[in-house]
Amino acid sequence: MNEDFGGDIITISDEDGNEFDLELLDTIEFEGQTYCVFVPADIENMDVNDPDYGLIFLKSREENGEELFDSVDDDDELDKVYDYYMQEVFADEDETADTEE
Repeated sequence: MNEDFGGDIITISDEDGNEFDLELLDTIEFEGQTYCVFVPADIENMDVNDPDYGLIFLKSREENGEELFDSVDDDDELDKVYDYYMQEVFADEDETADTEE
């Protein structure tokens, strides 16, 4: 992770060499795989209709002591991970609401 941004921002490059800053929201374990959940770091300046707006899920793996990220290319896998993450988010919100009452 790029510590210049406080540790929660990484810069990735796509297949065309374009660089993007992503803010890490969460790390989850699902079906034996680690996934990192990101949003674009400049989301407040983005149009909600921009295709890059929203959550980005990347697989995390370690190679030679370095954390690497892979895209989730399988739509079924991505749907399952997204659904699992959203269930976890709403479960956390329900628990928080119950303790505040």
